[in-house]
Amino acid sequence: MARLPSDLSGKQVRTALERVGFVFRRQSGSHMVLRRELPFARVVVPDHRSIRPGTLRHIIAEAGLSVDEFVALL
Repeated sequence: MARLPSDLSGKQVRTALERVGFVFRRQSGSHMVLRRELPFARVVVPDHRSIRPGTLRHIIAEAGLSVDEFVALL
């Protein structure tokens, strides 16, 4: 099992999720909303310089990915 990166920014997470089919929908303040049609998933990513590990794990789970799959997208 791959280690979860601890130095990712919101933009890096967004780029990785876009590689799997997520599309940027809108931004409200410092939170970006990404959405995928099939299978349906909606993810909110904070547009911060550094995303905390617990928040990143939650984003990965909501996207329906494993940590290994997410790390491969980076």
